[in-house]
Amino acid sequence: MESLELLGIKITPGTTEEICWEITRLIGLPRQSFIIDANVYGINLAWRLPWLAEFYQRADLVYVDGAGVVLGARLLGYQIPPRQTMADLGWPAAAHMARQGHSLYLLGNPPGVAEQAAGKLTAASPGLQILGAHHGFFQKEGPENDAVIAEINRLSPDVLMVGLGMPLEQRWILDNYARVKARVFWTVGAGFQYWAGAIPRCPRWMAEHGLEWLFRLLLEPRRMAKRYLWGNTIFLLRVLQERRRLARTAGTDPK
Repeated sequence: MESLELLGIKITPGTTEEICWEITRLIGLPRQSFIIDANVYGINLAWRLPWLAEFYQRADLVYVDGAGVVLGARLLGYQIPPRQTMADLGWPAAAHMARQGHSLYLLGNPPGVAEQAAGKLTAASPGLQILGAHHGFFQKEGPENDAVIAEINRLSPDVLMVGLGMPLEQRWILDNYARVKARVFWTVGAGFQYWAGAIPRCPRWMAEHGLEWLFRLLLEPRRMAKRYLWGNTIFLLRVLQERRRLARTAGTDPK
């Protein structure tokens, strides 16, 4: 898939079908691959964390799952497909992997959630090979971490979905991928909770108007206020600054 840079961060926007077939391509490569998502929160974090910015550049597939990123890209002159949220993308991706015979392991989210998500996904896509699941509340180094890795290696999945929250899931992958027998590492955030039905879905009319961030803010105002109110504002200001810079370079100056 073609990539572009948004404020210095690599993204590879695509449709659901393109992303699904890219997963298959990555599984077939003779090396391990990385799939991560790009939203405003992640890009803001990457500006503060050089190792995360480097991970974005290194990733094979950086799909856009935030309306703010789509808006930012379009303000800078890019025409990209609509965002692909993990809550929505998981279902067609699971169906595609079932048809292609790919196997999965689900790692992360609160205890019991990954197993519930696995049940919902396999019910929706019969034949899907989910080899195992484990919650994310384990020590990320030492004996507990070693035991989790040993279990994954025993099963050797094609795709390891990691839902530990950003940036912990990215950090865990970077620290451990060389020890893990998986072809593709895919960060999924709270995806298991959505698939399991543990988190309510945003009303369709809000999602279609790019307001899922507002829905999550209303659900968890204390936890999400800084991320969305402050983070979205900072991101938009940087996009507008970049737009002005590009306009001056091109010889025009939009008001």
